[in-house]
Amino acid sequence: MLNNMTTDCKEGDGNPNNQGDGNPKESSPFIISSASSDMEKSQQYDGKNMALFEEEMDTSPMVSSLLGSLANYSNLPTGSKEHEEAENNEEGERPSKKTVKAPQLGTLMGVYLPCIQNIFGVILFLRMTWMVGIGGVFGSFIIVFMCCSTTMLTAISMSAIATNGVVPAGGSYYMISRSLGPEFGGAVGICFYLGTTFAGAMYILGCIEILLIYIVPQAAIFKIEGLEGLEAEAALLNNMRVYGTIVLSFMALLVFVGVKYVNKLALVFLACVILSILAVYAGVIKTAIDPPVFPVCLLGNRTLVSKGYDVCAKVIEIDNETITTKLWRAFCDSEYLNATCDDYFSDNNVTEIQGIPGVTSGILAENLFGNYFEKGMIVEKRGLASQVDPDSSASSTNRFVLADITSFFTLLVGIYFPSVTGIMAGSNRSGDLRDAQKSIPIGTIAAITTTSTVYISCVVLFGACIEGVVLRDKFGEGVNGNLVIGTLAWPSPWVIVFGSFFSTCGAGLQSLTGAPRLLQAISRDGIIPFLRVFGHGKANGEPTWALLLTASICEIGIIIASLDAVAPILSMFFLMCYMFVNLACALQTLLRTPNWRPRFKFYHWALSFLGMSLCLSLMFICSWYYAIIAMGIATCIYKYIEFCGAEKEWGDGIRGISLSAARFALMRLEEGPPHTKNWRPQILVLVSMDAEQNVEQPRLISLTNQLKAGKGLTIVGTSVQGKFLDNYTEAQRADQSLRKLMETEKVKGFPQVVISSNLRDGTSHLIQVGGLGGLKHNTVMVSWPRNWKQPEFHQQFRDFIEVVRETTVASLALLVPKNVSSYPSNGERFTEGHIDVWWIVHDGGMLMLLPFLLRQHKVWRKCKMRIFTVAQLDDNSIQMKKDVMTFLYHLRIDAQVEVVEMHDGDISAYTYEKTLVMEQRSQILKQMHLTKNEMEREIQSITDSSRGSIRRKKSFASRSHHSIEEGARVAEQPEEEVQLIHSKDASTPTSPTSLTAPAGGGNTWKDNKAADKGKNLEAGKDPFSMKPEWENLNQTDLRRMHTALRLNEVITKKSKEAKLILLNMPGPPRNRMGEENYMEFLEVLTEGLNRVLLVRGGGREVITIYS
Repeated sequence: MLNNMTTDCKEGDGNPNNQGDGNPKESSPFIISSASSDMEKSQQYDGKNMALFEEEMDTSPMVSSLLGSLANYSNLPTGSKEHEEAENNEEGERPSKKTVKAPQLGTLMGVYLPCIQNIFGVILFLRMTWMVGIGGVFGSFIIVFMCCSTTMLTAISMSAIATNGVVPAGGSYYMISRSLGPEFGGAVGICFYLGTTFAGAMYILGCIEILLIYIVPQAAIFKIEGLEGLEAEAALLNNMRVYGTIVLSFMALLVFVGVKYVNKLALVFLACVILSILAVYAGVIKTAIDPPVFPVCLLGNRTLVSKGYDVCAKVIEIDNETITTKLWRAFCDSEYLNATCDDYFSDNNVTEIQGIPGVTSGILAENLFGNYFEKGMIVEKRGLASQVDPDSSASSTNRFVLADITSFFTLLVGIYFPSVTGIMAGSNRSGDLRDAQKSIPIGTIAAITTTSTVYISCVVLFGACIEGVVLRDKFGEGVNGNLVIGTLAWPSPWVIVFGSFFSTCGAGLQSLTGAPRLLQAISRDGIIPFLRVFGHGKANGEPTWALLLTASICEIGIIIASLDAVAPILSMFFLMCYMFVNLACALQTLLRTPNWRPRFKFYHWALSFLGMSLCLSLMFICSWYYAIIAMGIATCIYKYIEFCGAEKEWGDGIRGISLSAARFALMRLEEGPPHTKNWRPQILVLVSMDAEQNVEQPRLISLTNQLKAGKGLTIVGTSVQGKFLDNYTEAQRADQSLRKLMETEKVKGFPQVVISSNLRDGTSHLIQVGGLGGLKHNTVMVSWPRNWKQPEFHQQFRDFIEVVRETTVASLALLVPKNVSSYPSNGERFTEGHIDVWWIVHDGGMLMLLPFLLRQHKVWRKCKMRIFTVAQLDDNSIQMKKDVMTFLYHLRIDAQVEVVEMHDGDISAYTYEKTLVMEQRSQILKQMHLTKNEMEREIQSITDSSRGSIRRKKSFASRSHHSIEEGARVAEQPEEEVQLIHSKDASTPTSPTSLTAPAGGGNTWKDNKAADKGKNLEAGKDPFSMKPEWENLNQTDLRRMHTALRLNEVITKKSKEAKLILLNMPGPPRNRMGEENYMEFLEVLTEGLNRVLLVRGGGREVITIYS
């Protein structure tokens, strides 16, 4: 064993390709490289202090030689050996890399500022004021508090995971996949990738919105001037699509050419964000001292579009002359005072209010509650009266500020949530941090606290400073087309406009940079086979193919073209990612896995579950149909990885929860046996192996699959003869052979191999200890022993009878397929035929249940079921048939029923002769303990005494002579290989010399054996026709042989063409004498039948008529 371990160690680590970056200690510090010389080893272990351990130095090196490697081992976490090997194999063909510099980033530059930059984004500048106006200060505060609480709880869970060992580059994907396994990791990783990609589309759309609406409106390709309603909306969206595609192409090209330029510009973009926010706070302070002049014109209580008027009045006085204004001309059919005007225009006055009354104005009370709109509704000021004629038709609505979408609370949640994402920017840079376990929790939580404070304060300050109609004016149409948040900024609105423009550009570039790398990390892990092509890139490792796919998916968001429609999509993907981060932390905490030792101590499983619940709730609050689609995508990826690509073992929490659930279920099963309604065969299949450790009866596994259909427990067991220390490798080969066959036959179960001094004991051990706790087998399947009559196979049938006895004692059901090689494989189909059940004795319903289970499989589905039962002389066969049909009706089983009448007939001469030969055979084997000379004399005596009867029947003579020759061959076997088989009633057998052939006995029965089988002679009643050798036969054996022959005759007649025959299996002899007779009875019972399944019940009911 030690040599094997040493060999494995050398094979695993001695390969030069396994030396990561040419530094074996860096890749695997726990195993000394086999490349080190023997001289180094001798110097390392020279001396007598550690002589006690010198035999294991190759596999268990000294701690002193590893401390340096352990302390500097920061590139990959301990234990992810397969990840190391994959990385090393991929990089083995590359030229040697430059020396990697030690990471130097601290908490501020490495975590805090990147998180700030990613969290603050386009929603703050473009939609925050509108959200406050629509949802009110109170509603907006609830939204912000929910979203920020979700990200804070997620950050706590993420900090716990990130500080539980070294987190290499890969960030959130790495944490989730190593905590929840490759299936969840791949599914959530793809969702996080899609969220990041759609975030890039959202930032680009925000960038184009700022450009076309607030900076250069005249650059629009599709002109909006003069258009109304759907036409204006379509023109705006088309502009977004055209310019969005152009900007996306430019950004993708920039990322392809050089990522380093993007990273260098990151600080510039961050500075723009911070300056913009500071300008907003400065503007709030200024409103308390000197509110800015931003007049808003109202007609009645309706907000007017600023470009529709020059002066906020209907008429003006110039040199004592009343002159109509542009506003008059917009609502009237001429510029004269006697013109016909719009009814609403005529009935209401024009008033001008301040758009930003200031923080001390008390406007907060008016903006406290929400004011939701239907699409196309006019934005109106609360508390201001207006005259509306209900009979007048609405006209000139394009002169007012209109709601562009239908708004409601859940929509606001979906649009706002992307503004709190980006909390994983620090963990994504974990490979560049000087001390990731310290920096990630502090920097992430500090960044979330900062941004949450800004968001909550902005909600309150916007409601306290800005007029409600201005807040609800999404595009600033009532304030000269200015960005609404820009009207509050100091010293100029352009600070916000340009600041938000550059910040959205930077955020878009960051998304297009990060998403391809995330996809590349997933692809290189190899858990999703069809994504492996995206793991390749340029010579410097840049993910070219991944960037191309990312740009293509991002274009989908650009084609959607609406910022308000794209935001909920990426909210779904980010929320799902955060939900699984919380789930990972909660599971690891509750399972208390030994490796769960985070340095970050301020976490609790309840907080993680609360965060997970919030994420799930927000998903359905934002958009229930998007949530279902996102979950569907994740589920499809999960199942795909599960079936096709999940070949990784990362010590994940799902494996831990599976173990815990299995332990809980096993403890529940211990409470008592299953109810009859839940009973199904939990099968232990006993197979034998050949010299090459291949299964000799593979069709047993096929039959198991057809019987189980993937349900319940299946254990395929075999025994290897020998000692454990000597035969362990052989047992491992047998185990692999069983696993391979089970996989081929699609049998879901467990192989079990035991090593025993002899096969009989090994089989007994499997029957006794198979399974675990309450999950044990209740049925044993064993093949009929082939060629059991031949002397060299005598031990097989003795072992077989022992299995029958042991299953009887253990109250286990027993299935014995005879001629198992003729059973169908899983690929065969029976298009017609019958499954015949011969129900002779009650076995708890096994004979009823097994055909039903078989017919669930496609092999037997087209077969019909027939049930035969045997009526004796005193039975009412008509009533029996009615009772069986009623019973089957209650069992909900469709089957034809036939009652076979078997009256007590006389025992035929063929039965006597068959029993005589059987007992002669037993006598031969009984004498095996005699010396060879005595044995030869005994066999000769038996032969002489029975020769008279043998001469009378030539066909029968050949059988008898063959049996005697078999006995002679057995006699030559060593004495210890032979066991005495003896009938209890024949314990004092008649001396062979007394068996003399009567004269003239040959004319008492015909030479045709088939005729004798069907004809009952009067020999049993007429003592003059009785042969002398028949008189001393064991009457019990004679009756049993008679029953076997009669049943075989009836079964052959009725079920000769059946595809499968199920038959009650008689019990074995209670003592060990007459075992060969028992085998002979079973052989006669099944003679001439192709596929027979002998069934013994386990002593309990397995089928019920109750629901």
